[in-house]
Amino acid sequence: MKLDVKDRKIISMYAEDPNVSQDHIASELGITQPSVAMRVKKLRDAGAIENLTGIDPFKMELHIAKVDIATSDPGAILSMFRNCPYFAQGFTVSGKHNLSMLFISENIATLEAIVNGHIRKDKSVTDIEFNIIISSEKKFVVPTILTPDRSEKPPCGVLLNCRDCTSFKEGKCMGCPVTGQYQGWFY
Repeated sequence: MKLDVKDRKIISMYAEDPNVSQDHIASELGITQPSVAMRVKKLRDAGAIENLTGIDPFKMELHIAKVDIATSDPGAILSMFRNCPYFAQGFTVSGKHNLSMLFISENIATLEAIVNGHIRKDKSVTDIEFNIIISSEKKFVVPTILTPDRSEKPPCGVLLNCRDCTSFKEGKCMGCPVTGQYQGWFY
């Protein structure tokens, strides 16, 4: 899809204010509102404009872990966390650490427990770099499901019961929101 000057302006206006009105865009561009509506539909259909609803973890006073992983099987690691409420995003990347993952939680100890109790134990993992993100230059929104579907089995499939986990027993992990063993305030 080729973008013209008006398309770029529309995208920029939505990036600055996702609630901008089509009337305001029309006024700024000097075109009619129906023309804006057609352009917006075209841009949405092409994936040039996407709506994302979620939380701002910094405003919610949550911690964000960036975990860079060297693994022979990035797909398996991503699958392990696909439905984990703590999992925010994953990226397959080039370089030594070929997988980068973001996790959010109310406390750092739970993030460490995820890395130490799940990722480090995976046989395909050869190296991990664990960092806590301090700030974000631009607004950072994480799509988050705060009412995860309940299940007897956690989505990671590693443990059947948090009460069997050393980190949980020692109060270093808040438990899995999916299994109902969660002891935090966020989920």
